[in-house]
Amino acid sequence: MKTAAKTPLPATLIHDFLEASAALYPDHCAVVCDSGRYTYRQINEAANALAASLVDLGLQRSDPVILLFRNSFEYIACYYAILKAGGCVVPINPGFTPPDVAAFIECVQPHTILVESPLLARLRECTSIRSFLVTQKDGDIPPGIRALCKKPALSLQEMLSKPCLENPNLPIAADSCASIIFTSGSTGKPKGAMLSHKNIAANTRSICQYLSITHSDIQMVILPFSYVMGKSLLNTHIAAGARVVLNNQFAFTAAVLRQMEQEQVTAFSGVPSTYAHLVNKSPLAEYKERLPFLRYCSQAGGHMARPVKTALRELLPSHTAIVVMYGATEASARLTYLDPESFHQKIDSIGKAIPGVTVTVRDEQGNEQPAGKEGELVARGENIMMGYYKDPEATHKVLDRWGYHTGDYGYRDDEGFLFVSGRKDELIKVSGYRVNISEIETCILESGLAVECAVMPEADAQGENKLLALVTPVNVSVTAEALHLYCQNKLPPFKRPRDIVIAKAMPKNVNGKIDRDQCRVHIRNHTRTGQ
Repeated sequence: MKTAAKTPLPATLIHDFLEASAALYPDHCAVVCDSGRYTYRQINEAANALAASLVDLGLQRSDPVILLFRNSFEYIACYYAILKAGGCVVPINPGFTPPDVAAFIECVQPHTILVESPLLARLRECTSIRSFLVTQKDGDIPPGIRALCKKPALSLQEMLSKPCLENPNLPIAADSCASIIFTSGSTGKPKGAMLSHKNIAANTRSICQYLSITHSDIQMVILPFSYVMGKSLLNTHIAAGARVVLNNQFAFTAAVLRQMEQEQVTAFSGVPSTYAHLVNKSPLAEYKERLPFLRYCSQAGGHMARPVKTALRELLPSHTAIVVMYGATEASARLTYLDPESFHQKIDSIGKAIPGVTVTVRDEQGNEQPAGKEGELVARGENIMMGYYKDPEATHKVLDRWGYHTGDYGYRDDEGFLFVSGRKDELIKVSGYRVNISEIETCILESGLAVECAVMPEADAQGENKLLALVTPVNVSVTAEALHLYCQNKLPPFKRPRDIVIAKAMPKNVNGKIDRDQCRVHIRNHTRTGQ
């Protein structure tokens, strides 16, 4: 890791970072996407032009604007334009289904919908569109969707055709809502975390500090900007005057690695399934000597099993640091990180709180727990959300005088390192014993027979929890029987999955995380059909 970083310029508003970088590095390449390369000057002027158009359309402070784009130059220009105009960005993941998109639009009631042409079909389940609909070109809108529009349809291409040199400099409060990011909803109903400019700016500065991000960094981005971790990659690298390389085709890992080599990428980021794929189903080993500029790989988005971490350490160049991180949508992205120097000694830890954040371990009465004693992880800092959109009850459950209750249980060791034991919904009773699901998943992965797995409880006819497991094997020769035998040798009876089902690929949500609800469906279908 670098020992010194250029501190991002002071900023109270998210778009201040872009404007500062555009002033400092106007001709520096900020974005690489497909065959296009775009400078800071181009991004800022395009965002200014679109912001002026949004203001002309009557956009008021904190009015929600839906952004339905894949990662692209246009996404970035729209994102900063909405912020410059005083609006609130509501990103929708392009992987969402038409019914999901319709539900989000109905819930948010946006002032404007910005959508790229290939994704217009996602709007087909809307009963009506009472917002301004802006697509890449006006002629791209199918007649059926145009008929739903209660306001004129507009062309993004035309709005961006007149670059504007002057920043709008509108009076926007730092504590106003800048973005509503919906949780992935892999378990339960998605909730919209309302994040202010102050929340996101604080987290951006902190991440830039602990990762030592400077204008010379080049970040490979494979995570969607609609996901809070993907959004933090954009915010931090724009703040530092750095470069982001956008690749929306991670399924083709060889092409991603080749582009990392060609673009001299310095940073790569992913969730646990990203690294499981890289370790087990990519030519990463062939690139060990071909990535001399790669200074770190960062991971967040849930627990990454020790076998994946150790395999990744072997496959990456020796100079490439591994940064394990922990966070939440409700925290604007990040809460803790494990310093790479402690990777081997504290491999199962999520590290310590990032600058500007405190994380305590508390019992159900709110009492702070001493080292070694378990409790819920509770975080405080300027990065913690304003609350959940239109859901005061859910907000009250997680925000109180002690801070944000993460829903994760864990402990702090004698040296101050934090460890996660499991989530509230993952710590269950089986045969009278408390069982940590992630512990069983790690055990299965340590067998060397599995690439990924998900363990979950299901009540039997007597109401007693039994464990089920869905497993993606390392190859087609691995059987459920072999996995059962391994578990018998490694786990006590109450921790052994009753059923183990083999799957070619794990069901994932749009952010690349394992979708446990769909895992259950897969297991039930297998049990019912016997296939």
